[in-house]
Amino acid sequence: MNYWLVKSEPDAYSWDRFVREGRAIWDGVRNYQARNNLNAMRKDDQVLFYHSVTGMAVVGLALVDREAYPDPTDPPAANGKPTPWVVVELIPEIAFARPVTLAQIKAEPLLGNISLIRQSRLSVMPVKPDEFELILAMGLQ
Repeated sequence: MNYWLVKSEPDAYSWDRFVREGRAIWDGVRNYQARNNLNAMRKDDQVLFYHSVTGMAVVGLALVDREAYPDPTDPPAANGKPTPWVVVELIPEIAFARPVTLAQIKAEPLLGNISLIRQSRLSVMPVKPDEFELILAMGLQ
């Protein structure tokens, strides 16, 4: 099993909306490293859902329900080549009892190398198992 973190601005797509809809097609990713991370996701991988810009906190846990396939929001190239961009489908699993803020993450020495801090602009990133377990424990307290 792999662990991931995805970011969304709550004004664009919030955890509450995700829960209401019960499923999300994680589309619109236009960064090659983030795309590679989407391609690496496997069914039932666990995904931390992070509110960026407003709130700046991990607010819940999702699961990968469908592995990567071509992003339907990206039209095919004029030369007929398929789009390089992909999506995955996520389902909400658990809302955190307490959002885990970016300030809390930065203050925790065991999270000092997490990609969320080192690659702050990346929207889809891997999380190490120990980082994942710590954030999960913090959020479910």
